[in-house]
Amino acid sequence: MESKNDVDVKDELLYSNSKDAEAAEKSSDEETPTRDQWSAKVDYLLSMIGYCVGLGNIWRFPYLCYRNGGGAFLIPYVIMLLLAGIPMFFIELALGQYAGLGTLPVWDCLPILKGIGYSMIIISAWTSIYYNMIIAWALYYLFASFTSELPWHHCGHWWNTASCVETWDVANRTDNTTNFTRVSPSEEYWHHRVQQYSSSISETGKVSWELALCLLLAWVLVFFCLFKGVKSTGKVVYFTATFPYIMLLILLVRGATLPGAIDGVLFYITPDFNRLTEYQVWYDAASQIFYSLAIAFGAVLTMASYNKFNNNIQRDAIMIPLINCGSSVLAGFAVFCFIGFMAHELKVDVKDVVASGPGLVFIVYPEALTLLPAPPFWAICLFLMILTLGLDSMFMTVETITTALVDEFPKLLSKYKTWMLLGFCVGMYLLGLTQCTQAGIYWLTLMDWYAAGFSLFVTAFFQAIGISWIYGIKRFCADIKAMIGHEPNIYFKICWMFISPALMMFILIFSLVTYTPVKYNDIEYPRWAVNLGLLMAFSSIFMIPLVAILTVWRQEGTLLERVRAACRPAARWGPSSSAPKPEPDVTYSANGNGKLYPDVKILHAEMKVGDEDPDSALIKASRV
Repeated sequence: MESKNDVDVKDELLYSNSKDAEAAEKSSDEETPTRDQWSAKVDYLLSMIGYCVGLGNIWRFPYLCYRNGGGAFLIPYVIMLLLAGIPMFFIELALGQYAGLGTLPVWDCLPILKGIGYSMIIISAWTSIYYNMIIAWALYYLFASFTSELPWHHCGHWWNTASCVETWDVANRTDNTTNFTRVSPSEEYWHHRVQQYSSSISETGKVSWELALCLLLAWVLVFFCLFKGVKSTGKVVYFTATFPYIMLLILLVRGATLPGAIDGVLFYITPDFNRLTEYQVWYDAASQIFYSLAIAFGAVLTMASYNKFNNNIQRDAIMIPLINCGSSVLAGFAVFCFIGFMAHELKVDVKDVVASGPGLVFIVYPEALTLLPAPPFWAICLFLMILTLGLDSMFMTVETITTALVDEFPKLLSKYKTWMLLGFCVGMYLLGLTQCTQAGIYWLTLMDWYAAGFSLFVTAFFQAIGISWIYGIKRFCADIKAMIGHEPNIYFKICWMFISPALMMFILIFSLVTYTPVKYNDIEYPRWAVNLGLLMAFSSIFMIPLVAILTVWRQEGTLLERVRAACRPAARWGPSSSAPKPEPDVTYSANGNGKLYPDVKILHAEMKVGDEDPDSALIKASRV
């Protein structure tokens, strides 16, 4: 029998061990940095909508709709949305929300395909360089609009040429002359004043200090809206995500009242069902869905990672793409109202004034505004809308990169996230200065052509195959059930396993078969520039096999054993820290003096009492 002193010593040891265990657990928690979450559900929804609804909805979708059979284009567009867009959007939402991690560590679920995360980061980095230049152009035009007379309203400026013909003179010339070359004041302002562009990408020329300052301001805006994390971004989007819709509705109402607007709208929606037999139409529909929903960019996954664990992602995966596509259709009506009006005033066919990309936003639309009363007011509205549309997308593109790196190396980088963001913004600004030169428009077109082209489809294809067939559709559906309480229906499962990968393979093959080298304004690029563009494209794609090879090589055993090990989730893979946790179980050790002390984790409550020695009694109970 133990003496009272022995019992007291034993009690002190038990108490000391329990305190040490608690201190170790507390220390471990302190070493893991706390991760931000959205302050409210509406912050997340507005950020997601603001990111997805970008410049492509304004300048790409309406043109594709016109080019591919008008209203008939909506048929393949909706089909591609249902069979590829929504299912792939759902995959990224589910991965991000379940793990609560960015695009790099989230692939601990499937280490052999962690290169997908690096591919997404590289695609986002290339995109951020040229996308912010478009925002800089919008700032340039916005500042130029604060005047009594828009600088692209008339000819006669130092940047105009003899080919410049003012809008009001076009009708007279078309009445008297069958053939003449007409260049609008807005086109000459764009090419000879803003860009001052050279004859090819090889002729760099000088740097425009005005564009350089606008680009600097664009990066400053991005930095100050992101440096406090998603909590500050979530508040900024209350303005940047809603303002474009207000402006779009104002422009739509104003455009619908203009003469000739109905001709533009009919040109936009009149169906040509014969076009549906062409592969190009289906390719354009699928590619537009991928671009507008930002699939394989990594931003959707990143934004979902800041959600609460039990957020209903299935509802979001349906609602957000539908809002995005509805916004594209709405933007098409607004755009073609003004294009119809412009064709009416110029006395030409609608097809002669249709444009896409920068040509629509910085040439056609500005000229149309000069035909309205108070053109500076409408120009300010337009370029504020373009600015806010671009900033939303830019915020999440940069956040994708910084979040991925911080989540991958939390102990190293979490304390220095602001400095890392600053370094990234400075670096991207310096790289973007190439687009502020007289060859700038060539550099931007080169990056836009290659950086996020077929590399998106390759990345998305491996994502779908990896999750459905290697990680496993059953395991993935079980993860979703843990979040929303039920598994996704058979529609999603079939799309993930068969239909979506097949459609992405079709897009990829078609894009390779129909590939043409980059051009701007019918000016061909030199061979070195084309090769540089291809290098940009493959810089992201090569990361997938490269990381797969390195991951397999780091495993142990035979080649087959290494591959199998690389296809299993890593040890740290699991639900996010916001996931509900079961109440911890504690073992209580009891001795002769009747005191209880916490010991170690026990799963079930039970009591074992020794007949001979009461000091050996162990009481195992779950903490309530």
